[in-house]
Amino acid sequence: MKLFSAVLSTSLLLLLVGARGNHSDPIRVRVLTYNIHHGEGTDRRFDLWRLAEVMMSVQPDIIALQEVDRGTDRAGGLDQLAELQRLLGMHAEFGKALDYAGGGYGVAVMARWPLLNPVNHPLPNSPDSEPRTALTVHLRTSETGLLLRFTSTHLAQGRGSGDRLLQARYLNELLLADDEQPSILAGDLNARPGTDAMEVFDTHWTNAAAVGPPQTVPTRRRRQRGDYVLFRPAENWRVIETRVIDDRLASDHRPLLTVLEWIEGS
Repeated sequence: MKLFSAVLSTSLLLLLVGARGNHSDPIRVRVLTYNIHHGEGTDRRFDLWRLAEVMMSVQPDIIALQEVDRGTDRAGGLDQLAELQRLLGMHAEFGKALDYAGGGYGVAVMARWPLLNPVNHPLPNSPDSEPRTALTVHLRTSETGLLLRFTSTHLAQGRGSGDRLLQARYLNELLLADDEQPSILAGDLNARPGTDAMEVFDTHWTNAAAVGPPQTVPTRRRRQRGDYVLFRPAENWRVIETRVIDDRLASDHRPLLTVLEWIEGS
């Protein structure tokens, strides 16, 4: 009986220690944003496996994709998101920006957690410019963990684009309705730091590359392509790492990885 009680007491102690350990474990989220150039590499080859290898190499939890083709003639009728989902073994949702060449073209979100409440938001644009969109999903990092709102977007291109400024303002209005919601906005914003569009975001979002450890950028071709990971509320996140993945072949963009840690109770 004494032996049984001792075993039971030890077991309860281990359970309590385990529960405390799980409770205190930090919540880290590995975010990757990647403009995949409709699957076409700089060598003009369409190779989704090559893209998947680049993404898998950094083990992301969530991926914001831009320039994704689904069933277009250009992609040989292939549903690129479904194929990437198969290769990476992740959950996926598509946000169509426009009909194109017999199929659809737009942005996507992939994650290792189920994606909840996907909503595609067409962005304002002038009649003669290419339509753009933003896809917002919710996901929970564990059964009882952080409920996170995540948005993938691709803003208008072109120097001095008035559409890009309108789109930035629209996204702020759209995503700031719930001020306390933990949120990440990632994608190809086609804007350099300090430009009008980025100043709009800077009023309510924090640029991970600007506040974290020095960004790791390959020494060759340092020019930034306009890819960002933004987050809010600022006081609840810590930037652990941010770096550009040095692959110049799979796409005309290089993916940007950001590792964020949620600070409970800030």
